[in-house]
Amino acid sequence: MKIEKLSSTDQEITLSVKDSDIGVLYVVQYELLRNTGISFAGVMVKHPLTKECWMRVSTEEGHVVNSILDASDQALKSTDELGDELESAVRNSG
Repeated sequence: MKIEKLSSTDQEITLSVKDSDIGVLYVVQYELLRNTGISFAGVMVKHPLTKECWMRVSTEEGHVVNSILDASDQALKSTDELGDELESAVRNSG
């Protein structure tokens, strides 16, 4: 995965994310939108042949980069919890 900052201020950022699945960005977007300080979080496939996605995030308060880092951490925690639950379910089913 390769991330490039296209534009930014303290409260808004646009990122280009290459060689990644948009599903990963959707999970981070979901976590961002759970935060009441986020006014916008959007992701899109810029071009399917280049495997490039864009993410734009705007905050009403606080620094946008901190919000993205917090959302990414929460997404990782949720993924770990899901993995633990799946492992438990598989072990108990057989």
